[in-house]
Amino acid sequence: MSTFTFATVPQIIAGPGCIARLSELTTLLGSRVLVISDDGVVKAGLVQPALASLSAGGAETSLFTGVVADPPEAIIHAAVAQAIEFGATGVLGIGGGSSLDVAKLVALLCRSGEALDDIYGVGKVSGQRLPLVLVPTTAGTGSEVTPISIVTTGAYQKKGVVSPVLLPDAAVLDAELTLGLPPTVTAATGIDAMVHAIEAFTSASANNNPVSRTLAKEALRLLGANIEIAVMTGTDLAARQAMLLGAMLAGQAFANSPVAAVHALAYPVGGRYHVPHGLSNSLVLPHVLRFNATVCGDAYAELAPCLYPHLETAGQAERISGFIEGLAMLPVRLNLPIRLRDVGIPKDGLPLLAESAMEQTRLLVNNPRTVSLPDAVRIYEVAW
Repeated sequence: MSTFTFATVPQIIAGPGCIARLSELTTLLGSRVLVISDDGVVKAGLVQPALASLSAGGAETSLFTGVVADPPEAIIHAAVAQAIEFGATGVLGIGGGSSLDVAKLVALLCRSGEALDDIYGVGKVSGQRLPLVLVPTTAGTGSEVTPISIVTTGAYQKKGVVSPVLLPDAAVLDAELTLGLPPTVTAATGIDAMVHAIEAFTSASANNNPVSRTLAKEALRLLGANIEIAVMTGTDLAARQAMLLGAMLAGQAFANSPVAAVHALAYPVGGRYHVPHGLSNSLVLPHVLRFNATVCGDAYAELAPCLYPHLETAGQAERISGFIEGLAMLPVRLNLPIRLRDVGIPKDGLPLLAESAMEQTRLLVNNPRTVSLPDAVRIYEVAW
């Protein structure tokens, strides 16, 4: 067994209704907590229980609700300014992946004083952060357990800050906060979590490790068994909690064994055409799987029964094809768009998407098969 490292959050609190236990974390967060979210989550009434619990623990709160999807740098700077003015002693992020990513950077920047431009990339952070607790309201990104924050820079490009300093002190998984998610959001974020697990399992990273692979398989088992229930019967609390757990396990997996070409090709789709991240992943997933199958078919065969138990007794070739084609049909069953043209992407925009994807070197280096510019163009063409 090769040498590896594995890092994750120190504390996980999970279970329906566990948002009330935030009061137990005020000792960690301190007396002045900046709460970061977005207008949609606030209007859905999901933040109020968190505020009430923090208040019950004796903390004052200040609420920042300016987060938007694919947050630009300006949002980060505005939240940092509010944190400093408030004198925040800790940060709570509650919402989807964008809110959690913003919370990570705010907790870092308002304490370390580093410039955001200086910390893009892997291992560039040198300072420390404020105490940080993250509460996901979607089962997808796994951001509550990852050391990664994604920011939109300029008009289209996305950059990542990757550092163990961004790992929060605690993650709170309360399925009651996900009950109001629309079916399309539930479906897209669930597939996003599946992609995390698959890419973590097959990552070419030197830190691909047995812990991440074990978590990835359990994540796929949970997600595969519950995603259609959660989408079709959104009030099923058990399915919702299982999805949250699966997304978190996938997050722990890829936080240590990083994702690859699916994400590299999905980022430009989201950045240039404002397609939600989970849906962007879903649109390119089966085509990247087919591209990679020539070098990691054994891995797909091993993963297949996690999603499709009936493939346990199948032969190698049947497992591989069943895995890929099952995932290709999943968005159809979940009523998601399946073609790039279905989300308004013109065919003449594909070469520019491919050029943008090739800039995602942080991700492409982890792909089990080398992706060239012509490869990226072909994958987009097939997906179109």
